[in-house]
Amino acid sequence: MVMDKKAAEYWARFIKETGRDKDTRCYSVFHFELTKELAESLLELVLSGKKKATASSRNSFEIDGERLPEIGDLSVVTDFEGNPRCVIETVEVTHIPYNEMTYEICSREGEDDNLESWQRGHEKFFRNEGAEMGYSFSEDLIVVFEDFRVIYQ
Repeated sequence: MVMDKKAAEYWARFIKETGRDKDTRCYSVFHFELTKELAESLLELVLSGKKKATASSRNSFEIDGERLPEIGDLSVVTDFEGNPRCVIETVEVTHIPYNEMTYEICSREGEDDNLESWQRGHEKFFRNEGAEMGYSFSEDLIVVFEDFRVIYQ
């Protein structure tokens, strides 16, 4: 994966300060959501420990030609401007149709008080993302639900 200078410097500092092997790979560098306001609010939930999971459409990985996340993956989370803020480790990955999501699962995202709220927000996100990427939202869309823990900030 290619990182910009800020992410590469942050990753190097993470490797050095945590004593990890210099060949440890970074799975991705990303910010949450499609708008600055939402990206910043979700980042704060991650940094506060409330947000411990994220949901993506499997379509987005397939269209971008990216491999799906796996347990043990390490990623740099940035703010909307690309400034690195933490490193997360994937601890569980669940593939589930959108219409089979439960509150027990989605509550780990730390964003919603009930399943209906999660459904409204994520349907809007998946519709917007689909319009940009070229897929259509459907009730049986496969959600890649990734549980993580912050290991460095």
